[in-house]
This record gives sequence, C-alpha cells and structure tokens, in this order.
Amino acid sequence: MLVRSVVAIAFLAAVAFSAAFAETEPKSASHQNLKSPSEFKSIGNQEDRSRAIFTEIGKLLTNPRCMNCHPAGDHPLQGAAHREHWPPAWRGESGAGVPGASCAMCHTGGNFTLHEAATYQSIPGHPRWQLAPLSMSWEGKTLGDICRQLKDTNRNGGRDLAALQEHVAKDDLVAWGWNPGLGREPAPGSQESAGELVQAWIDSGAHCP
Repeated sequence: MLVRSVVAIAFLAAVAFSAAFAETEPKSASHQNLKSPSEFKSIGNQEDRSRAIFTEIGKLLTNPRCMNCHPAGDHPLQGAAHREHWPPAWRGESGAGVPGASCAMCHTGGNFTLHEAATYQSIPGHPRWQLAPLSMSWEGKTLGDICRQLKDTNRNGGRDLAALQEHVAKDDLVAWGWNPGLGREPAPGSQESAGELVQAWIDSGAHCP
C-alpha cells in the first residue's frame, strides 16, 4: 500500500508540473484574426487566389491549438513550443491513451479552471479528448503537404471536401481551439471565420500552395 501511495503522489505531482511547464503560455497583445474571403477577391487568377486562401487557413492549422493534437509520433505535444507531453503520455490504439494512462485520467469532459494558487490556470478537456490518427499527422510537414493530405480521402478520415468543411466549421472538438481554457491563447479567428475560409478555398478550386 505504501508503494502504491508513493506512486500515486508522484504521478499527481508530475501532472501538476506538466501543466505548469507546458500549458501556461505568454499572452499576446491581441487575438490574431483570420482574413475574410472577401479580402482575397483582388487576386484575379483563381488558382493563385485559392492558394492564398489556404495559406491563410494555414495560420490555424499550424497553430499549437491544432498542431499539438496532430503529432507525427506516439506522444501528444504541449504548449506554444510544441514540446512533447509531460508527464509521458502515449497515443494508444484509439488515440486516447493506453490502459492505465488514458487521456481522460487528466483531461475531463471540459476545461477545468484552477482556483487555488498555481503557476498554471487550467487543465484542458473535452469528452472526446484524443489525438488525430497518424494518417492525419501534420507535425514537420510543409503547408502544401498538409493541404494535399487534407484532400486525400485515404488520409483524412474518408471526408470529401464538403465533409471537410463541415468538420472545420461545426465539429465541437475543433471548436475547443477557440475556447482552450485560461492560460492558453485561442486559435486565430473563430470557428465561423475558419469555416468560411475553407468554403472559399473549395469554391476557388481547392488548390494547394
């Protein structure tokens, strides 16, 4: 029993250290916005306009709120610097951790705000908290590579372009990126503006940078 207690205390301490080390982020002067589709109308060539729109979408896709859940390896990433998760966490077969160390052990059904004194302000959470499949990993890839991957139904969860737009515009786990809890900068723009950009990219031919 003593050994189990020590292990449990050590684990909880590691969780606290993890949040303090990786989740608190410096505040920016202002929230970053995304351009609206209308701001690209001056680009006469449709393919060039489409590529420019996707480049704007790339501000969202490469943001820590998105990128950290699309890692190339078996561990989630944390913080603005995309550090490997600490304490150690593993992808597992479903992307939601491994037996005895599931994501849900620390990441509950919603963001958990701390009220006691601490160097971090909240622990992120969502009922479906998990990593994207490896086929959808973005870490280390160029924006063009990510674009082509998003269009590939063999690597994007079987989504056609319409389903891809709906995923960005309406999925509630994607929505977490704009409501990440205290101590984290939200993703650029809003889910509504992101959905509009994706639709404009599709309407202009869905060309990749």
